[in-house]
Amino acid sequence: MSIARAGATRTKPQIQVSRTGVSARSAKSVAKIVAKMAAPAPALPLDQILLGDCIEQINSLPANSIDLIFADPPYNLQLEGALSRPDQSVVDAVDDDWDKFSSFSEYDKFTREWLTAVRRVMKPDATIFVIGSYHNIFRVGTILQDLGFWILNDIVWRKNNPMPNFRGRRFTNAHETMIWASKSASAKNYTFNYEALKAGNEDCQVRSDWLLPICTGGERLKDDKGRKTHPTQKPEALLARILLSASHPGDLVLDPFFGSGTTGAVARRLNRNFIGIEKDPGYFAIAQRRIEQARAQLALDRKSVV
Repeated sequence: MSIARAGATRTKPQIQVSRTGVSARSAKSVAKIVAKMAAPAPALPLDQILLGDCIEQINSLPANSIDLIFADPPYNLQLEGALSRPDQSVVDAVDDDWDKFSSFSEYDKFTREWLTAVRRVMKPDATIFVIGSYHNIFRVGTILQDLGFWILNDIVWRKNNPMPNFRGRRFTNAHETMIWASKSASAKNYTFNYEALKAGNEDCQVRSDWLLPICTGGERLKDDKGRKTHPTQKPEALLARILLSASHPGDLVLDPFFGSGTTGAVARRLNRNFIGIEKDPGYFAIAQRRIEQARAQLALDRKSVV
């Protein structure tokens, strides 16, 4: 005997139906996602020099792939006419086309474009060193901040053997400035080997003024006629301090203005990987030879240790 509750109505049981197929549009979307996940990540050109425009080459690299950047961009020196010594001999100054810009706005546009490209390939906790002189470093600093970089230090490279001021109308220009910046203010885990630096500095904190000689002697690359092959070759001691300060063995260092290849030579010696970019075929060839020599010397050193 069944009893019906007052006020209750009988309802037919509902049959739940679940679809086992997907629409053609959904299938295509899923296929794209699966293919993207299965596709291997673009191979990084480790320990290679890329010949071409730095912005185009940087844009070809995968995002969030670089641990440290050292950039020695054109200084836009704005030199007018030849510079002579008191004995009337001509100073071998930087008057190459790659350092010439028609205006400050053109230089700013170039700086903004390469810094934007660089920021995309930096890992979240990567940092960048940009070196310059009073001609350009203040403009670079402004653009760095405008793009969202966070300045950690400005470092003064004091040259203990600078070129004298031949005209006697200014102070001797005895330093260059480096800006060290993180990708953003929120990047808190950037690499800074504080304890190692302090241990190598008689247990004192390393200051932001670095006294180092300019590139001379056997380190200076020269052609068959004894002329320097690159006007702004940086000393290896400068790059060694940068890499030891802000990277670990196995890290990847990018130099978008590779020049004579100092960054690559030092990176290999310190067991870091590098990617160099150089648009001048002449400098590219010089840097290639230098890297090959560095590799050969490193192999000999390791063999002798064994």
